Amino acid sequence: MIKVAIVDDKFINRSDRKLELEHSGVIKVVFTAQNGLEFLERMKELNRNDLPEIVLMDIDMPEKNGIETVREAKVIYPEIEFLMLTVFDEYDKIFEAIKAGSSGYLLKDESSDTIINYIEQVKQFQTVPMSPSVARKALKLLSLEYTTNQNKQTTEHNLTPREIEVLKGLVNSLDYKEIAEQLMVSPNTVRNQITSIYKKLHVSSKLDAVKIALKKNII
Repeated sequence: MIKVAIVDDKFINRSDRKLELEHSGVIKVVFTAQNGLEFLERMKELNRNDLPEIVLMDIDMPEKNGIETVREAKVIYPEIEFLMLTVFDEYDKIFEAIKAGSSGYLLKDESSDTIINYIEQVKQFQTVPMSPSVARKALKLLSLEYTTNQNKQTTEHNLTPREIEVLKGLVNSLDYKEIAEQLMVSPNTVRNQITSIYKKLHVSSKLDAVKIALKKNII
């Protein structure tokens, strides 16, 4: 039996979810709680062997929300897995929950069979389940964050994306010809780009350019 706790501020949600999970025959609901504060108090009352292995944690709750609770609980109970339950308009909290230490991110309206399947996957294979729509949103947010960081990086050092690729070649100890072959341009083009790199980084040698690239995490 997989030991589970349910944390949700709505009684009907806790009650229905508990009945559905226990009806599966593979899950035992150790306890339910209406917010993060009650959850942490209930955890203190249990022996270590009786603690839940997986917690279904609502995000938006009074007293102490799910993200704050997970952030605190993971320090005390690092072995416990937390699956966050969310609604569509809470997508902006995906990364907050992940950074807090959650092990998955599911929509509240997923079927009980799906949630049970995710719980079993986490227990057996240490997977990081996400509802498909949540996963798609997470990928979009990651892509946006990466693009923003790249643009910020290029703006900060005034290097073009191609110049950064050339600089990577210098860091990897490639010569002009090897960089040119890698980027499929002429050695003369690489030479001109390196001149531009030196000027923008205010250096006069390959060694100094490499030092700045590594020190300032340009690449």
